[in-house]
Amino acid sequence: MQSNNWKLRFYTIWSGQAVSLIGSALTQFILVWWIADKTNSVLYLSIAGAVAMLPFALFSFLGGAFADRYSRRKILIISDSIIAFCILIIVILFATDTIEIWHIFILMFIRSTMQSFQQPAAAASTSNLVPESFLTRAGGMNQTLQGIMTIAAAPLGALALGLFSFTGALMIDIFTALLGIVPLFFFDIPQPPIDKAKQSLTYKNLKTEIKEGLNYVREKRGLYMLFAITGLVVLIVVPTFTLTPLLVKQHFNGGVNEVALMEGFAGAGVILGGIFITIWSLFKRRVYTIMISYAVSCATVGLTALMPSNALWLGIFWWTLSGFSYSTGNAPFIALMQSKVPNELQGRVLSLFHMVIGLASPIGIALAGPVGELIGVRGLFILGGLLSGAVSFLALLSKPLRRIESDDFGKNDFEEKP
Repeated sequence: MQSNNWKLRFYTIWSGQAVSLIGSALTQFILVWWIADKTNSVLYLSIAGAVAMLPFALFSFLGGAFADRYSRRKILIISDSIIAFCILIIVILFATDTIEIWHIFILMFIRSTMQSFQQPAAAASTSNLVPESFLTRAGGMNQTLQGIMTIAAAPLGALALGLFSFTGALMIDIFTALLGIVPLFFFDIPQPPIDKAKQSLTYKNLKTEIKEGLNYVREKRGLYMLFAITGLVVLIVVPTFTLTPLLVKQHFNGGVNEVALMEGFAGAGVILGGIFITIWSLFKRRVYTIMISYAVSCATVGLTALMPSNALWLGIFWWTLSGFSYSTGNAPFIALMQSKVPNELQGRVLSLFHMVIGLASPIGIALAGPVGELIGVRGLFILGGLLSGAVSFLALLSKPLRRIESDDFGKNDFEEKP
């Protein structure tokens, strides 16, 4: 890192983006609450979830290609500005009492699409903003922020609605978006040189660059294995996260307060895990930290459901530990990608990872429905948690996965050796 003031630049940009993300999470809660309050419809809430998730999964790889070929700083500015402009339109529609539910769906679709360009650009920029030795700590900071958003979105949204009018509460997102944009006008984000021949936006160029990203992952056995294992784990365990209210209600005989308590402690676990991994790494080799943390996080999902129905506090303990260990695994995962993948490919590789996760989640949820009907929600938690935990732990038996941090990571592992 040549610049001596990298800390000032990184912390200023990171803080602006953090505030912007918190504002977005607050707005998401407000809009979802409005849909639930006005329609009382599972269908409409399901549509809202789909339009908020699928664009990110479908377009994130295209966003990664953009992040590797164009200015990442400009991508962040443009995506944040478009989101803020859309919120302003929604505010005007609410103020003039002309809002329709399809307006909200379009906003969520656009927001998710912009995030598919924003997140690869932000993730790929980190390795240019901090020294390699700080990457895991930066990942820990992001995990801490994720936990804060998990805990704070609902209470902050409720507080905003209590203090301001509905349009006033939505205006908060516009203000926080500006706080995320402004630092980008004063600090540059270093970026590898871009081939001038590739700067023209053509279908051929984009197709070539997307193919380069796919081939890079496919040709690196350790990286390919890491993506495949993570996608499989997400497919197995993610349905339990959406069914937590049913577990609390049916097994622990709790209500909305108990659900909020469990989710709140899970968010606290994510925060503590992010802080922990920022200060101290579990193992010198990141891949062991990743897979063992994932194994613990998944196994504790199963342990949550194994607790007696009159021991909710034990279920909360295991659920909190699950959030903690997920955080200690996810931060070094991103740091590993940022330190090993060539910077000119990071946008595409990281966005491919997000696409794998984004597609595995709804597939897992769809498969969990019929399985849950057969074995019940508690059985689904036990099976999903323990099975995904075993998959995570046994993945370390893979030699290519264990070698992912070796010096020859950048070589083509599929080439025949002379």
